[in-house]
Amino acid sequence: MRAIEIRKPGGPEVLTLTERDTPVPGESELLVRVLAAGVNRPDCLQRQGAYPPPPGASDIPGLEIAGEVAEVGSAVRRFKPGDRVCALVPGGGYAEFATVDETNALPAPGGLTMTEAAAIPETFFTVWHNVFQRGGLKAGETLLVHGGSSGIGTTAIQLAKAFGARVLATAGSEAKCAAIRELGADMAINYRDTDFVEAAKQATDGKGVELILDMVGGDYISRNYQAAAVEGRIVQIAFLKGRKAEADFALLMTKRLTHTGSTLRARDVAFKAAIADELRQHVWPLLSERKVLPVMDSIYPMDQAAAAHQRMEDGDHVGKIVLDMG
Repeated sequence: MRAIEIRKPGGPEVLTLTERDTPVPGESELLVRVLAAGVNRPDCLQRQGAYPPPPGASDIPGLEIAGEVAEVGSAVRRFKPGDRVCALVPGGGYAEFATVDETNALPAPGGLTMTEAAAIPETFFTVWHNVFQRGGLKAGETLLVHGGSSGIGTTAIQLAKAFGARVLATAGSEAKCAAIRELGADMAINYRDTDFVEAAKQATDGKGVELILDMVGGDYISRNYQAAAVEGRIVQIAFLKGRKAEADFALLMTKRLTHTGSTLRARDVAFKAAIADELRQHVWPLLSERKVLPVMDSIYPMDQAAAAHQRMEDGDHVGKIVLDMG
C-alpha cells in the first residue's frame, strides 16, 4: 500500500510518500480501505519528533480515518466488508489501509462525504470526553473555548450549543471571529485586541464562566483562573503557548476551581470504546440530521501531505484539514 512516512524529524518537507506492507487485522479489528484521513496538530508534533506514537501503534502519522471495511477479524460482530466507517486510530491514518479495533469505529454518518466523515473522530472524541465527560458541561452553563476556529474549537462550539450551553470563544482575527459567530458562538473574542478575562466577566455580569476548554496554556492558565466562576472547571488539552506558567493558585482555593486535563491517543481501546458508544447515542443523530457538522477548511490529495501540514502550522485555517486518499 501507499503511505506517508516521517523520513526524519523536521518540517513538513520530511513527509514522504512510500510503499508499506498492508497491515493484517487482529481478531477484533477491521482492515479499512482509507478514503480520507484527518490532519491534526498532534500529527505535526509527531513529525517534529515531539509526540511519538504509543507502544504498539503504527509509526505512520494520522489519528482519524474514514473509508470502507475491506476485511474483518474472526471476532468482529459490528461491521462487515463494504460498510462505510470512520474511526479513531492511535496512528497509521496516512495510508491506503489501516487497522482499528471494531469498538473504536463508528458508521459513517448518513449523508456525509468520506472527507467530512474523516474530519469527525479525533475532534468529536476529544470534545465529548473533555467538555462533557471530564468538564461536565450542563445546559444553561457558559463555556469559554480558546482556539474557537480550530477543528476542536468549531466542534466544541456546535456541540455545546446543541446541548443547551452558552458559548464564548476566542480567535485571532475578525474573519475567524465572524466564522465562529456563524457557528453559533454567543460571543467571539478577538484575543489580539480584547482581554478575554474582561470580556468573559462582562458577558456573565461579573460571575465568570463555568467551564473553560484550553489548548493554549502559558499565560492563559493564570488568566483562566481569573475568568472562571466560583466552582468553575478548566480542562487543559494542549499547550500551544507553553506548558509552564506562573499562576495565583490561591484562586483555586477561594473559587474552589477544578483544573484538569487529558490526552487521548495513549488511552486504551476500552476507554475509547466507551466514548464511541456515547457519541453513537447522543451525537450521531445530530450528525445524520446535519444539525452538527464538521467544519471543513481544506482538502489535499495524499501526495500533498506536506502542504496540509504547512496549512496547519500557518494557523490560518478555520475548521478541519483533510487528506483525500483516493
